[in-house]
Amino acid sequence: MSEARTTTRLSVFPLAGALLFPRMHLPLHLFEPRYRAMISDALARDRRIGMIQPRGDGAHPTLFKIGCVGKIAQFEALDDGRYNVVLEGLSLFRIVRELDVTTAFRQVEAELLPVSAEPEILSGASRSSLESESRRFADSQGYAVDWDSVARLDDESLVNGVAQIAPFDVAAKQALLESPSLEDRAEMLVQLMQFFGRHDGEDSVTLQ
Repeated sequence: MSEARTTTRLSVFPLAGALLFPRMHLPLHLFEPRYRAMISDALARDRRIGMIQPRGDGAHPTLFKIGCVGKIAQFEALDDGRYNVVLEGLSLFRIVRELDVTTAFRQVEAELLPVSAEPEILSGASRSSLESESRRFADSQGYAVDWDSVARLDDESLVNGVAQIAPFDVAAKQALLESPSLEDRAEMLVQLMQFFGRHDGEDSVTLQ
């Protein structure tokens, strides 16, 4: 007999191009009234919100099924009502269903996905390939990068950090988030940087 699925209620923040991974951090600037209300609600409860990408545009877009739960690790209230927050990634989640709520922000019933106790490790070849391709991609895009600091990152921080900041489109970002392992994500990153690096960025690359 299979175990019952454990679900939780989550307020979600749909934001195209914004990825969060477990053990990583994501800075956000909140200015829309509904998301300011979401942050106030989260601070009054468990400090958790779900980051999720929308599948399209509009006021109430369809959402991808997989996102990441973030806990508010840092919080700054500005004089005009806006917020600066930093989320710490806790675990990926899968949307079971969207809830019918009266709040301005959206809420879902979500299944929390298991998180490895320790960060994953890449093979030496995968690490070398990712670092080399990242250098080529950064040079082609004109990015200034502190490569000494990059070299000191552990494998998980390197892979997931690149996935978070890379200027890929929504579909590519979602594919990275849903990669089954760190090795798979690193390989996909190399392929995406090779693909997007061959384009001028005007049509194919969405900067967030």
